[in-house]
Amino acid sequence: MLASRFPLPMRIAIIMPTLDEEAAISQHVADARQVADQLIVSDGGSQDKTRDLAHREGAEVVVGPCGRGPQLNLGAKAAEAEVLVFLHADTRLPRSAAELIRHAVRNQAVGGGFLLRFDSDQKRFKFAAKLINWRTRFSRLPLGDQAQFVSRSAFETLGGFQKWPILEDLDFARRLKKQGKTVILEDPVVTSARRYQQGGLIRTTARNWTIWLLFCLGVSPHRLSRLYRRAP
Repeated sequence: MLASRFPLPMRIAIIMPTLDEEAAISQHVADARQVADQLIVSDGGSQDKTRDLAHREGAEVVVGPCGRGPQLNLGAKAAEAEVLVFLHADTRLPRSAAELIRHAVRNQAVGGGFLLRFDSDQKRFKFAAKLINWRTRFSRLPLGDQAQFVSRSAFETLGGFQKWPILEDLDFARRLKKQGKTVILEDPVVTSARRYQQGGLIRTTARNWTIWLLFCLGVSPHRLSRLYRRAP
């Protein structure tokens, strides 16, 4: 009787792919556990202490072949929750994430993602975040560093992520959008600016947008991965 009157909250599993993340994995796991009912670190063969530190902080750890798509699929297979959140190890969810995700799914969304901001106060990164958020609102295609989330039923219908070297997140967002209603949550995730700092903000942004455009025009992600890897 009580169970029917007061149903349990929709459970959320966070799947976090890792590879040699020992420098910050403890804090990342601790932050994610504030949101998740279940936290699974899907490791691609780290040679450092990533797995030990993640386990010590309370994450479930699974190990498989390296590659973001296969790692995310492996983590999803181990998850027991009704909603799956795919969170990069250098991205932090807002504290409101669980409430917002549950509300979206209860209102018939099959999934979605978040707007973002970078972990830098420099004006150029604030401007870059505005561009990314404009692109996200316009296309309704949140990418991997925007904490993609999906109902388990929709994930299983889609067959998970492609086993591609790159662009598995864009492909998944495109297929999910065709599956049903998707939402972009306004409370932003905070993601690392490290890749843009290392490769140069303008150069990295131009490369990414070129790769996305070529992919949408039909170029194979396996060919495009060569362009991605040539970048510094």
